[in-house]
Amino acid sequence: MSFNPLDIRYQEFKKKLRGYDPEEVRAYLGQVADYVSGLEEQLAEARRRIEELSAALDEAREGEAELKRAVVAAERIAREVRAQAEREAELIRAEAEAAKERTLREAMDHLRKIQRDLERLKKERELFKEQFRGLLEGYLASLEKAEKTPSGRS
Repeated sequence: MSFNPLDIRYQEFKKKLRGYDPEEVRAYLGQVADYVSGLEEQLAEARRRIEELSAALDEAREGEAELKRAVVAAERIAREVRAQAEREAELIRAEAEAAKERTLREAMDHLRKIQRDLERLKKERELFKEQFRGLLEGYLASLEKAEKTPSGRS
């Protein structure tokens, strides 16, 4: 059975001989009705506060869920950025390695060319020395022959 302040305030009792004082009963019932009315107001306020807190809790849960999603997305993005950076670093390293190999190969080719040129120049110098020696020996032989022959003749 539920009670509300109006039911309590206007409750009728049968009158009996030697019963309670009706005015005292009415005054007491009025106090009880006022008390129940206060309890109902407190209950209504508590329910309103519960609804507010429930709404705030729901909002906080939604915010937490969004925050979790944001953290997961940030972690995923960080992994992707890290992976991309690693790929780019590997590409740069590979390009640098290829450039180093190409430069080294070019330097070796240039060195071999210089060595071939040096060998060629050495051979040309030896050939020149031999030809010049031959020429000088020929002049020397001509000079010696000219000395052995009487003067005036060539």
